[in-house]
Parts: sequence; structure tokens; C-alpha cells
Amino acid sequence: MFKILKNFFDFCRAEDRKRFYASILLNLFMAMFEALKIPAIACMVKALLENSVTPQTCLICLGIMLVSVIGAGLLKSKATMLQTEGGYNTCANKRMEIAEHLRYLPMGYYNENSLGRIMSVTTNTMQNLENVATRVVMLVCSGLLSTAVITVMLLFYDWRIGLILCGGLAVFFAINSGMMKVSAGMAKQKLEKDSALVAKVIEYIQGIFEVKAFRLTGVRSRELNTAIDENEHANSAMELKLIPFMTLQSFWLKAVGTVIVLASVLMHIAGSMDLLTCIVMIISSYLIYAQLDSAGNYSALLRTVDVSVRQAQEILDTPQMDISGKDITPEHCNITAENIGFAYEKRKIIDGISLDIPERTTTAIVGPSGGGKTTLTSLLSRFWDVDEGKVMLDGKDVREYSMDALMKNYSFVFQRVYLFADTIANNIRFGQPDAPMEKVVDAARKACCHDFIMQLPDGYDTVIGEGGASLSGGEKQRISIARAIMKDAPIIVLDEATANVDPENEADLMKAIDALTKEKTIIMIAHRLKTVRSADKILVIENGKIAQSGTHESLMQSEGIYRTFVESRREAASWRL
Repeated sequence: MFKILKNFFDFCRAEDRKRFYASILLNLFMAMFEALKIPAIACMVKALLENSVTPQTCLICLGIMLVSVIGAGLLKSKATMLQTEGGYNTCANKRMEIAEHLRYLPMGYYNENSLGRIMSVTTNTMQNLENVATRVVMLVCSGLLSTAVITVMLLFYDWRIGLILCGGLAVFFAINSGMMKVSAGMAKQKLEKDSALVAKVIEYIQGIFEVKAFRLTGVRSRELNTAIDENEHANSAMELKLIPFMTLQSFWLKAVGTVIVLASVLMHIAGSMDLLTCIVMIISSYLIYAQLDSAGNYSALLRTVDVSVRQAQEILDTPQMDISGKDITPEHCNITAENIGFAYEKRKIIDGISLDIPERTTTAIVGPSGGGKTTLTSLLSRFWDVDEGKVMLDGKDVREYSMDALMKNYSFVFQRVYLFADTIANNIRFGQPDAPMEKVVDAARKACCHDFIMQLPDGYDTVIGEGGASLSGGEKQRISIARAIMKDAPIIVLDEATANVDPENEADLMKAIDALTKEKTIIMIAHRLKTVRSADKILVIENGKIAQSGTHESLMQSEGIYRTFVESRREAASWRL
């Protein structure tokens, strides 16, 4: 229990940890104020036994009780405020810390870890910590402190009753330890099922078009329902296994209270305890375990807190790419790769590739699917680090640059464009949030998307759906190009940017790409002949190696993959119905 509490406090930022510690300290004083009820009761009982109740006695007892109630209430209010602030601030800051940490993880991490798991940690897990953990942690701490204070008081008041109390606590913590062990495995399983459910929901929603197209709605619904049922079973099983321990804890605490009552009565009958002390002990037996009973029941959730902290910490402990380079500004944007190699899950993807891309030239990368084209561009732009060899920008290893300094030199236009649920203007100025509207409009004009934007209900202030769902593929591509034009980076990476564009949008898209790539160093992955043939150099990638290299004319003069590729495209283009 104490180790879990330590792990939780270590997880918090220093500033928020101070809030929790201050809250615990206030809870300690609150426990002392709560304990003042016992002297107040003792004072009144003594007066009753001696038949000396006076208005002054009543006022003294009332005063002590008021100090106890008001003092405890005020301290509880402040302690609750501190723990709430600490909890919300911790989770808000950890979410941002995780998001910042994810920025510099290698892209391979996102293949090994499902989107569902990452989302579950940043939503469900952090919400558990936000809403449950802080209350559970503070309830447990408050219960332990209150019981500790009352136990110390009773040891001084009557050591025999104090020893009975200590013995009862020892058995209670033994029962609680058993409950924590059972909770350990169940908490991990519960959070795993939470992650699996989130992943299945995301998969179902993202693939809803395919599900409907293949009439698999019932099949996929069954998979989703299975995930929901498994999640329900995990939560129910955890509760059912913990209920006997929680019941035993509560029963034991009440049994110890009963033992204290019996012991006090027997000691009084035997003449070793006066009547006043006996009555005070009987009354105290109902107060001693009030907060510990609640803390004991909630302590089962500490394992969930612990697993939640571990899951969040696992992401933060995942080694980042080395981003501690220098803020270098290259004079020239020529890119060189020297015998680079890269493997994913022990499978060689890039195997000994060397190349040179001069500044302000266009290099097209073609080849069969799965040959390593996208991986190569990812290595050249340092989305991944090479396992062998090195990639250089302006003669310096890209690992010598800080990540932010390196990324200033690259703009990307991918086949799959992601736009945010925001205004079109903010999507275009995404990399420069403070850019003036005139610059946004200028970029949109160059990207050939100004006209269709102005036809929208609110023009540039039109809010588009998440992922750009309210726009066509060509419109999304042109907005992404406008975004890249705004960045004005010297190196442009185009990954199948025109692959899924209809003929109506192709002309505008090509104009947009021309505006983006003018006087730039261009690396493009493309399958369209008209896109490839004008490149200064064409690299044919097959099985992670450069199978051919040259201009369109030189490659057409020799047998090989490229010539076969071009001829098959020409043959397909000549088909008529």
C-alpha cells in the first residue's frame, strides 16, 4: 500500500506533489480536530457522573465540539481543494507531457503499439487518475492518519485498550494485504480490457464504410460486443473477488470495536478501570474506525491507480530518438545517404542504400509495393533513425541537428491527408498559428484552393469535420499543399500525393504542386508516368535496394523494372471500351 502511494506521488510533478503533501498535512490536523470530540464527551460524562453539570460545563463541552467540527470542516475543505487541484493539474500536465514525448518517438513505435492503447492511456487511464486516484489516495491517507492519531491518544489514555486497538489494526492490514494481492492481477486485466475495448471501438468506427460495403455489420458488431462483454466481465469479476475482502475488513473493524466495549466493561467490573474511562472507551469504539473502514474499502482501487501510473509511465519511459542535437541552419539542402540499412522486427527493409540528392533537384522514387519506398523517405527525413550508415543534410549527419531544427527544412504532402476539426484558415496556418490572413489567402491561391473555399458557407472560417470529412480528396490535398506552402521549407517530400485524385481535380492539384515545389529540393514517391518522367533522377527500389537509377530516358534504354513499369502503364492507358 505504502509503495503504491509513493509511486503515485513520484509520478506527480513537484508542484502538484507539494499540494498533495499539504493536503495530507491538513488531514493530519483535521484528524486531531476530529479527536477533540473524545475529550468533549469525556468532560460531559464526568460532569454527569459527578452530578455537577452546570451551564459553564455545557458551554465548555459545546465550545470543544464546535472547535472540533468547525476546525475539521475548514481543514477538510482546504485539503479537498488542494487534492482536487493536484489531481487535475497532474493529469493535465501528464497528458501534455505524453503528447510532447510522442512527438520524438520513432515511427516504429506506432506500429508496435495500437492506437487504442495510446488513446486508452491518454483518456481512460488519465481519467482514472484524475477522478478516482486523487480521491482514493487522499481517503486512504486520511483514514490512516486519523486512525494513527486516535490510536496514539488511546495508548496514552489507557495502554491496554491501545494494545487491543493495535492488534486489531495488525489483523486489518493482513486482510487488506490479501485484498491488494488479489486486486493486483485483476486491475491489470481490467485496464487491458479497457484498452482493448477502445481499440475495437476505434477500429469499428474507422472501418465502418468497409464493414457496410461487405455487409459485415453483424460480424463486426459481434466482435465489438465481445469486447464490451469482456470489459464488463473484467470489471464485474474484480468487484466480485474484492467484495469478500471488503466485507471481512468491515466485519473485523466492528468486531474489534465490540472487543473494546467488552474489555472496557470487564475491566471496570474487575475494578481496574474507572467508570468514566469505561464510558469514554465505549463511545470511542464507535469513532475509532469510522474513517479507516472507508479507507479500507477504497484501498482496493489503489492497485488500479498503480497500474494506471505504470501504463502512463511506460509511454514516458519509451526511449525517444536522440533530439539533443544543435540548432543548425544548413546553407545548402543537398541530401546524402551512405550505405544505410534499416530493419523492422528483424526484417530488413532497407539494405545498403547509398544516394545523393543535389539541392533544388527532383528525385522520384518508384518500385513495387513493399519494396521500401516510404521507409526510405522516412529515413531521409529522420522519421526513423537508420540502423547502419548515415543520412546527411548539407554534409552533416541528420542526428547532429536538433529535431526541431531539422524539421524546419522539410515539408510533407502525404497520400492520406489529415485535417483537424477547425476552420480552414487554421488548418492552412497550422504550422504558423499567428500568420496573418493575407498570407493564408496567398498560400491558398497558390495551392488552387481559394475558389472552392470561397464557395463554402463561411469561407475561410468554415469549420471542417475531423479528418476533413466534409471535403473531397482533391480539396483536402490542395489544403495540405497550402499548409506546406505556408511553411516554405526548402525540401519537399511527396508521398503518392496524386494517387487518389480524380481527373477533375488533377489539373488544379498539379498546379498546386508546381507552386509548392518551385526552386525546392524534391523527393517524391509516385506511380504516375507524367509525374515521374520529368524528374532529374529516378530511383527504382526493390527489396530494400536500389535496383536502377537514372533519368527517364536512360532507364528506358535498358531492360529492367522501370521499363516494364512504363510499358505496362502505356498499355493500360491504351485500353478502350
